[in-house]
Amino acid sequence: MLLLLGLCLGLSLCVGSQEEAQSWGHSTEQDGLRVPRQVRLLQRLKTKPLMTEFSVKSTIISRYAFTTVSCRMLNRASEDQDIEFQMQIPAAAFITNFTMLIGDKMYQGEITERAKKSGDRVKEKRNKTTEENGEKGTEIFRASAVIPSKDKAAFFLSYEELLQRRLGKYEHSISVRPQQLSGRLSVDVNILERAGIASLEVLPLHNSRQRGSGRGEDDSGPPPSTVINQNETFANIIFKPSVVQQAKIAQNGVLGDFIIRYDVNREQSIGDIQVLNGYFVHYFAPKDLPPLPKNVVFVLDSSASMVGTKLRQTKDALFTILHDLRPQDRFSIIGFSNRIKVWKDHLISVTPDSIRDGKVYIHHMSPTGGTDINGALQRAIRLLNKYVAHNDIGDRSVSLIIFLTDGKPTVGETHTLKILNNTREAARGQVCIFTIGIGNDVDFRLLEKLSLENCGLTRRVHEEEDAGSQLIGFYDEIRTPLLSDIRIDYPPSSVVQATKTLFPNYFNGSEIIIAGKLVDRKLDHLHVEVTASNSKKFVILKTDVPVGPQKAGKDVTGSSRPEGDGEGDPNHIERLWSYLTTKQLLSSWLQSDDEPEKERLRQRAQDLALSYRFLTPFTSMKLRGPVPRKDGLEEAHGMSAAMGPEPVVQSVRGAGTQPGPLLEKPYQPRIKISKTSVDGDPHFVVDFPLSKLTVCFNIDGQPGDILRLVSDHMDSGVTVNGELIGAPAPPNGHKKQRTYFRTITILVNKPERSYLEITPSRVILDGGDRLVLPCNQSVVVGSRGLEVSVSANANVTVTIQGSIAFVILIHLYKKPAPFQRHHLGFYIANSEGLSSNCHGLLGQFLNQDARLTEDPAGPSQSPTHLPLLQAGDGPEAVLKVKGHQVPVVWKQRKIYNGEEQIDCWFARNNAAKLIDGEYKDYLASHPFDTGMTLGRGTSREL
Repeated sequence: MLLLLGLCLGLSLCVGSQEEAQSWGHSTEQDGLRVPRQVRLLQRLKTKPLMTEFSVKSTIISRYAFTTVSCRMLNRASEDQDIEFQMQIPAAAFITNFTMLIGDKMYQGEITERAKKSGDRVKEKRNKTTEENGEKGTEIFRASAVIPSKDKAAFFLSYEELLQRRLGKYEHSISVRPQQLSGRLSVDVNILERAGIASLEVLPLHNSRQRGSGRGEDDSGPPPSTVINQNETFANIIFKPSVVQQAKIAQNGVLGDFIIRYDVNREQSIGDIQVLNGYFVHYFAPKDLPPLPKNVVFVLDSSASMVGTKLRQTKDALFTILHDLRPQDRFSIIGFSNRIKVWKDHLISVTPDSIRDGKVYIHHMSPTGGTDINGALQRAIRLLNKYVAHNDIGDRSVSLIIFLTDGKPTVGETHTLKILNNTREAARGQVCIFTIGIGNDVDFRLLEKLSLENCGLTRRVHEEEDAGSQLIGFYDEIRTPLLSDIRIDYPPSSVVQATKTLFPNYFNGSEIIIAGKLVDRKLDHLHVEVTASNSKKFVILKTDVPVGPQKAGKDVTGSSRPEGDGEGDPNHIERLWSYLTTKQLLSSWLQSDDEPEKERLRQRAQDLALSYRFLTPFTSMKLRGPVPRKDGLEEAHGMSAAMGPEPVVQSVRGAGTQPGPLLEKPYQPRIKISKTSVDGDPHFVVDFPLSKLTVCFNIDGQPGDILRLVSDHMDSGVTVNGELIGAPAPPNGHKKQRTYFRTITILVNKPERSYLEITPSRVILDGGDRLVLPCNQSVVVGSRGLEVSVSANANVTVTIQGSIAFVILIHLYKKPAPFQRHHLGFYIANSEGLSSNCHGLLGQFLNQDARLTEDPAGPSQSPTHLPLLQAGDGPEAVLKVKGHQVPVVWKQRKIYNGEEQIDCWFARNNAAKLIDGEYKDYLASHPFDTGMTLGRGTSREL
């Protein structure tokens, strides 16, 4: 049998003899027979292997992600068939395991040493692909095999990566491209962050560059079928679309990238240090610092190859970026082709006039000639060095070059090594170069080394992508430098083998990560010193960080411990350290031009990768086998890599309960709620459980009125308002118009302020980070004591601190009559957390009781004992509630979307004698108005 395995690294290998491989071939073309095209198409359709399952399980522990992909396929044909498993993985990830099951035989991947020459060569062959956003580089892993007729195959791929913080968010992207519709498709992601999850969002599927693919009907929120469970430190996200939902997104099975973005809570000062089993990681991301002034030169390729869309998009992007410069910044512009064209021979301060003049200069750039990369960089560095030398502000500003090109050096100095040496010698570590390469003809290796050697970053933009938006996104990452010359020190007697501790700049929204080993695993405190410069002064932070008892770790990779120099079982912090160390060794190897040094770096990187089973340019993967498959291996193998340690799997409602039922059933379609509600036109119902009485009344409001339903702002911090929408009255009705609730707004003021706006189509949750949830998709979100559960097109449940719960029913019409409107019903499910001072049209009755003082039917009878009476003409009585004497009449009313009929005592005349005050006293000035002229609350605030 022939088995081919590749990672677009030139990696391929065969298991079995060549003769055996040839015996599997069945090529009609080799027989010399001409087969009609229609027949060949039919043959392909009949014999295409069926993908029965495609699942991805991922666990993120303190920014470090373990991911395992499982794919199962069935050969339905009557002959043996070639199959291919293909998976896009993040370019920053390391593959750690691959296993293939063919029939009853297993082939196990093994990370082995790669010969030096092959390792050097494979770096050149590294094939990176890019999705719509050029910042999201990926690599393609491929494995192919021959599967016998009517037999099954399964593929398991595991990889790990450290998530990078950009623009204030961590982003975890999973490629969901099974290439066909799958009967069982799922993505299951667990996130555990000890510091607490500050914000979390699931983006729409991201996939614009794949032809034939599409997106769902609603691109404004998470993909269809996404369910989110979350508490303060843990989140579980499940994406499990049916075949029909998959087909609506993409008929060809190329759904796109499933993207999760989140951030964590962080303290100001020294940062977050975590320790486990002798290893530590230090996350440093200060904020609320004054930005450093930027000295920036924009270097734009204006050679002939930039003609058309590329140059136009780049110009538009630079117009936007120039407007974003701060008054304390200095800038200049260079256009280059075979000539170097400098706008000004010195840096210019930012004023409205200079921005206008810069835009005019960019506008008049025209594409012509060749590409003098070396000359453009030298001129830009001289401009920056001259300005810094004459103004003596080197320690209080950051010097940057933003360099954009679409080609290779063709004019002036064209030798790559000389360009790199010239740039390095001129910049002298004082100028950071950020490069953007556009298209397939660019010398991306040169741009990558230019940035690596000069404290910058690089991005690649493909031809069909919007170069302008990529440039703006890249600039946004570096637009706000907060610190420069950062140095983080630990006592040499306490810490060994630490990763990089010197950083030229820190930009707002990013993060500095350092990992290392502790000399003494029983250490109680770790001394940390951070020195840096900001715009005002030289900063020095010193502190002793308590590290606490280090608990025994568990092997998150789900396999036996690799051989290494540490003690005990591996853990996520140890693997994070090995990942970060390997990445930095590879980067140093790429930058080095000294052969002995390169060999030393290569050997260190290779040894570490072998020890921790990382597939890198210096290691390879070989398949061992075949061996008989063990029982249960198909279900279990490789999955534990994505499950992480036991503490990760915890309930959203607390670590003490079992997670299974909650995660399987994140919401209940039918919710047991009380009768106290307002629904329909609008009809109010109040339940008095102690006296077993139910009272109902109507409020005839005006369209646009905002009614106060629950007002408890001063005590529990909860306010609920509802806005009315109008509709014509039905024919032969006694009303001139109908009114319904089109919007319910909830303000929660404790422990932290959150705003909820609910309509029949969406829920907007704003608790610092704005989250929009479509009402046609089931989802559960929540944090800090507030949970919002959406049951698709049915209801929205809002739970506050576990003691207050509201249910908002969603009323939708397929073909509404003229007098019908999509609207909402508001039900109080739990009012235990509301105070005795609560008010509002419903709230004023929650802590009260009522009784009937006159009842013609006699004291032994209640409305439930009068089944033959018609609603409205039943017995009259007087209701005593809150000191009011209210004439009421027995009536029947339907609630819960018409599913239940109740008996109630009806108060006429807009409940004039039942409610405190008048109708106008319950009118709010805006949806989140907390003022109440009745009761205790008197404040009006947003």
